[in-house]
Amino acid sequence: MAATRRPTLADVAREVGVSAKTVSRVLNEDGPSSPQTRERVLAAVAKLGFQPNLMARNIRVGGPDTTVGLVVPDLGNPFFGTVAGGMEDVVRGRGLTLLMGSSAEDPERERVLTETFLARRVSILMVVPAFGADHRYLKVPRAAGLPVVFIDRPGVGLSTDCVVSSNRAGVHDGVSHLAAQGHRRIGFIGDLPAKLYTRRERLAGYTSALEEAGLPYDRALVTGAHGQETAAAATTKLLALADPPTALFAGNNIVAMGVVAQLTRAGRKDVALVAFDDLPLAEVLEPALTVVAQDPAAIGEAAARTALARLDGDRSRARTVTVPTRLVVRASSRPPRRGRTPAEAGS
Repeated sequence: MAATRRPTLADVAREVGVSAKTVSRVLNEDGPSSPQTRERVLAAVAKLGFQPNLMARNIRVGGPDTTVGLVVPDLGNPFFGTVAGGMEDVVRGRGLTLLMGSSAEDPERERVLTETFLARRVSILMVVPAFGADHRYLKVPRAAGLPVVFIDRPGVGLSTDCVVSSNRAGVHDGVSHLAAQGHRRIGFIGDLPAKLYTRRERLAGYTSALEEAGLPYDRALVTGAHGQETAAAATTKLLALADPPTALFAGNNIVAMGVVAQLTRAGRKDVALVAFDDLPLAEVLEPALTVVAQDPAAIGEAAARTALARLDGDRSRARTVTVPTRLVVRASSRPPRRGRTPAEAGS
């Protein structure tokens, strides 16, 4: 982040040795220009990392320092909605407007959306990285002074600021709590894909808690799910084992909803449950759900403050901000029942 300003149309014109009007004609395709001039202009645009200001071109309002772009994997996930709310609370005080879009966990869709934001000359770019995305294409705009902050997961191929939850420590706390209740068979239903940053960190917290409690790691007790239906199926699979778990740890809020639904359908009130991330109405479930609560509003606030500091000239090295989690103990993490066989427990 060595540069102090972002390249302009005039910078491109100087690089090519033509007028700004000529550059504008090439970029807007609204007038004659030779193939050689067009090629030189586009090469200079790529070299300098210049982004046409579509907002100014199309509606003649706004411009630099008026908007913040946020890319999330799922607009329907309440976690990301709360992150956005925390972020908006901070940037609004600077006169900035938050623009938000979904990548649907698709790397190509994420890139198209981020490039759309860049073309609008957003002041700040926030991204929850899609699994498998490569973010080296953001090196030029970042080097030109654009604050880029990754949220919930680090990006790939780009060293920049990142704000995450204390995933490993949080899961460690939740699984340790189950072990302290007397559970010796604790299942883990994590997110998919298995190489996703949050899944890996949370699984590491699970295994470290087992080790600390003197419990063996059983690969049969670890599975993954993506969405409520696959989480329900994973729950059924784990509980059908010859030596089934007496407790489950759900790796995120969507997985937790699937687990809760399946346990309810099966009438399995004997299985303890802890979830990573709180759920709406978790306190009124029967039994009330024990959770490792993230603070998504604080994540959004921290990301916004970090980005605004960069916008104000902070050129220090990229840093990772870790927002703590907290264990909220409710009735669902009860001790295991004694003296009952798995068949009796399911009857």
